[in-house]
Amino acid sequence: MSYSVKEVYCTLQGEGFHTGRTAVFVRFTGCNLWTGREQDRNEAVCTFCDTDFVGTDGPGGGKFATAEALAKHVRHIWNETAGDAGRAFVVCTGGEPLLQIDSSLIDALHDKNCEIAVETNGTIAAPVGLDWVCVSPKSDAPLVQKSGDELKLVWYQIKAPPSRFETLLFDHFYLQPMDGPSAQRFTKEATEYCLKHPKWRLSLQTHKMLGIP
Repeated sequence: MSYSVKEVYCTLQGEGFHTGRTAVFVRFTGCNLWTGREQDRNEAVCTFCDTDFVGTDGPGGGKFATAEALAKHVRHIWNETAGDAGRAFVVCTGGEPLLQIDSSLIDALHDKNCEIAVETNGTIAAPVGLDWVCVSPKSDAPLVQKSGDELKLVWYQIKAPPSRFETLLFDHFYLQPMDGPSAQRFTKEATEYCLKHPKWRLSLQTHKMLGIP
């Protein structure tokens, strides 16, 4: 299987449980909830996505013919910033990364001494072997992956209230205010909700505050 990747870069994880941790982000192209084209946004299941996952022309992006080739590239990006010692923390995101991630890529990344985290919308079952599974539900899209390490819910989605997910089998629950013109209001609302519902923790997009990728 070949892999299409928009970009690969090393930065600090800006949100959720691993906030502040050095990570290589691998952004896969494609999503099953939106084409990524602005003319289709209003008809998409997820209308608030602010990520460019179309094409393979981003920094470090490209088409990789084999899992080994992509894993080697990811490890190289990590080594350029963090050095070649130790385990690389790799965050697979998108788009929807589970459209492409398979056992061959998981094995290849592990062979390169990588810890694999995935950020998924939860509509596709996660393959065996991932080290960290973060599910971020979108609107009323059917949720297939109902367990994992972290559930990160963007606040506020009319069709995805927190109460719909709080009984699922995740170790950590986060509310993340939606970016955009109502960000200040959503941050206030999410903060108040977390105060009244301690099961949930507040996640902020600190990478945007810091001005890093």
